[in-house]
Amino acid sequence: MTTPLLPVDYFNGDADGLCALQQLRLTEPGPNVLVTGVKRDIHLAGHCLPPPGSRVTILDVGFKTNRRDVERMLEQGCTVRYFDHHKPGEIPTHPRLEVHIDEDPKVCTSLIMDRHLGGAHRAWAVVGAFGDNMRASATAAAAELGLTDQALDKLRLLGELLNYNGYGEDLADLHFHPADLFRHLHPFDDPLEFLAQSPQAQTLAEGYEADLKEADGRAPDLDEAVGRVFRYPGEAWARRVMGVQANRLANEKPDGATALCVDNADGSLRISIRAPLNRPQGAGDLCGQFPTGGGRAGAGGINALPPSDYPRFLEAFRAAFPQ
Repeated sequence: MTTPLLPVDYFNGDADGLCALQQLRLTEPGPNVLVTGVKRDIHLAGHCLPPPGSRVTILDVGFKTNRRDVERMLEQGCTVRYFDHHKPGEIPTHPRLEVHIDEDPKVCTSLIMDRHLGGAHRAWAVVGAFGDNMRASATAAAAELGLTDQALDKLRLLGELLNYNGYGEDLADLHFHPADLFRHLHPFDDPLEFLAQSPQAQTLAEGYEADLKEADGRAPDLDEAVGRVFRYPGEAWARRVMGVQANRLANEKPDGATALCVDNADGSLRISIRAPLNRPQGAGDLCGQFPTGGGRAGAGGINALPPSDYPRFLEAFRAAFPQ
């Protein structure tokens, strides 16, 4: 007797990837194989090829980066569904490839999944959008849910906590492996119940508060009309908090861009960039000027900037977001 193949889900370990997968697997329950990593681990399809003939879903990582491995999956008879909001590059046509990609800077993967599922688990889509710092889009998506302002604030907090857990140089920096965190999320149809009842949510909230205390009050390296650039030491708290802190700083000054740089162990710089919230364009193009950079219009990152390139980065930052 042949053992049925389990679905294989590749997903970004941040809030958007988690919440997109949560919506999908609440709608299509059952055992599955999870492949994920820290937020910046975007070549997920290269981690491992699924068994031939598998049903594969890939969430919230750029198609361009993973294209060759997707093609290998298709060659082995797999069926692939792809949900994402980053620039995809050229997308091949194949009868077993189903693509849901939207580059609109006001849309994230959780909202694309929400659209695909007809709003079946909208509250989780709202959490994912808040986690991706799309506050206006998250609030608009929540309009039909009849939530109080207090409940909406709790969904925003949960999105920030899930996103916070995704950041780190490697999995050792995280409070929870994203696959384990998904398994804790999955029993909860209502994200507010997860926030209220889960010990994992409490752990994240405590870590989040402690790490933000370390980050607050640090002066920027650059503070001009175009935006601000901050540099933090190469410590675990800084690696964990860099994404959510970049979002907080971006919300403080929505007319300017934000960059947050953290020293890597090898001396290079890891950088998170947010375009001005009032003009969400240019972040991905800026990051793409550097070998380990990439992203979308509203947000991007550089994994390993040589310190000798830091002055060039500052000049590129100034040029990328003209007033």
